[in-house]
Amino acid sequence: MPSSKSPVVVTCTAPVNIAVIKYWGKRDEELILPLNSSLSVTLHQDQLRTTTTAAISKDFSEDRVWLNGREEDVEQPRLQACLREIRRLARKRRSTGDEDPRTPSLSDRVHVASVNNFPTAAGLASSAAGFACLAYTLARVYGVEGDLSEVARRGSGSACRSLYGGFVEWQMGQRADGKDSVAQQVAPESHWPQLRVLILVVSAEQKPVGSTAGMQTSVQTSALLKFRAEALVPAHIVEMARCIQEQDFPGFAELTMKDSNQFHATCLDTFPPISYLNDTSRRIMQLVHRFNAYHGQTKVAYTFDAGPNAVIFTLDDTMAEFVAVVRHVFPPEVNGDKFLKGLPVTPVPVSDELKATLAMEPVPGGVQYIIATQVGPGPQVLDDPDAHLLGPDGLPKPKPAA
Repeated sequence: MPSSKSPVVVTCTAPVNIAVIKYWGKRDEELILPLNSSLSVTLHQDQLRTTTTAAISKDFSEDRVWLNGREEDVEQPRLQACLREIRRLARKRRSTGDEDPRTPSLSDRVHVASVNNFPTAAGLASSAAGFACLAYTLARVYGVEGDLSEVARRGSGSACRSLYGGFVEWQMGQRADGKDSVAQQVAPESHWPQLRVLILVVSAEQKPVGSTAGMQTSVQTSALLKFRAEALVPAHIVEMARCIQEQDFPGFAELTMKDSNQFHATCLDTFPPISYLNDTSRRIMQLVHRFNAYHGQTKVAYTFDAGPNAVIFTLDDTMAEFVAVVRHVFPPEVNGDKFLKGLPVTPVPVSDELKATLAMEPVPGGVQYIIATQVGPGPQVLDDPDAHLLGPDGLPKPKPAA
């Protein structure tokens, strides 16, 4: 017989993060412990976010999960790892008597619905935002407090960095149990207000080689990956933190590009080689270097994760010109008014001198669209019941009619 008690429901959002010092490869697959530390920039949730609703009720017969409206296998190992860890922490808290009486029973089942407002599995850090949001939401609904790095990390390594806003380091740690492999904020989102981020979406398709499989092959076959992790990254982390603290954009930009190039070099050093970049990706790299050469200083930087989409860092006084240059080199084939999403950018002309310096023939449609954003905060709780993705019955709400 159904209970009269309503489900306990919590809805949260979490951000995407983009690593400027990359994580690639694990020293422990089960605990998801990285070969090296990494450092990332948290993007603003007004443009890129995951929204997750968790509902717990004794009326639910089993755990269930939906992603972007489609039910997924709740037995997926990483999802189960997050659930087990949250329930373990909740059980530990209750054993000390330190619990909220409104917290639901651990024997009750949970339903979870999650949606991304950006392409999933296309190299835009969807798993980082997704598992950070899952960990954060489950913690709220189960009454778990404290650092959630270990919970989020069990789902996706880089997810622990999405638990904080601003600039975040995921410290690799030294302990075998992974208790010191945690995320820590280097600087808050308010630290560098002039920094802007442009995501150039080259392809919204799922990447051909998933990050997990790619990392495993790289760890097994790439000598360059091991050298990078041990000999190069520690100094890169220190230097990147300095550039952020001092708002040294040329230093930040150059190191970001070098680290991205080095990461993709390890992918090519993997056997068989992995290539996440395509011709448009390489053309964007060429465009950035020619743009910087024209200005005689480093005004724009690129970085690529495990996918062809470019993430561009620049300052607010350069963003409009670079957007105009991208539009010139990659003119939109259709929906030109929808080419730029996110933050408003005032159109500016591209000078003939700059066009001549770029010397690049236009490739219509090479970039599908641009998302303009900035540095943003960490996860948020949504108090509005209308924001819940699950209805009172614990099932996904129907999409409103268009």
